[in-house]
Amino acid sequence: MTMTHVLFDFFGTLVAYSESRTEQGFHEAHALVRACCPRLEYLKFLEQWDSTFGELEARAQLTLDEYSMDAVCAAFFRRILGRLPDQDTLSLFRDTYLREWNQGVVYLPGLRDLLSALARRFTLVLVTNTHHTELVLGHLREMNIASCFSGIFTSIDHGRRKPSPSIFERALSETGGSAACAAYVGDSFAADYCGATGAGLRCLLIDPQRRCDIPEQDRVIDVFEAAARLAADLIVP
Repeated sequence: MTMTHVLFDFFGTLVAYSESRTEQGFHEAHALVRACCPRLEYLKFLEQWDSTFGELEARAQLTLDEYSMDAVCAAFFRRILGRLPDQDTLSLFRDTYLREWNQGVVYLPGLRDLLSALARRFTLVLVTNTHHTELVLGHLREMNIASCFSGIFTSIDHGRRKPSPSIFERALSETGGSAACAAYVGDSFAADYCGATGAGLRCLLIDPQRRCDIPEQDRVIDVFEAAARLAADLIVP
């Protein structure tokens, strides 16, 4: 069959990033928290924030129901204050935290040219897990690559996160594709490789350290090698 659609993960695939919720430095976010909770020192703030996030993440990994950044912020303030602050404070804290978290995001040189070339041959679709859609959309605008994609599907908008097959199925259905004629490029074994293959797609997994037990033909060093193989039709049996 002729391949028509290429689906991409975002974080770890189209951008490099730090998975940490603490190491980037969150002093502006901490200052906002101190206005509500003056005695909460910086390290304790990070500890409480990471613990709150971790509890929601553990639950989501079991259910595959996605949770929002707003939900994390609300749970965090309930933990440290016993109540919620006003909505403006919650939104400001969320946006400040995400801005500081973004310090760990690194754009890949040459990515726009790569995607533009692929988009002339395939229908490109973004399928990514995220707790805040605007976080992804903001990066797409900054990188000037949003126009390369015929559809953008985030777990928080869909309601279910990868590896749930439903987000892949919806992305293909709404962009006129089929699993038999599509490939997915991602960097996570559980979310991306197992999710995509479970939905019937072929997956190229970014795994330069060879940590995952997958067929060798499914392993690539980075998105650039994946694109080269896609362009050479090496992805389709």
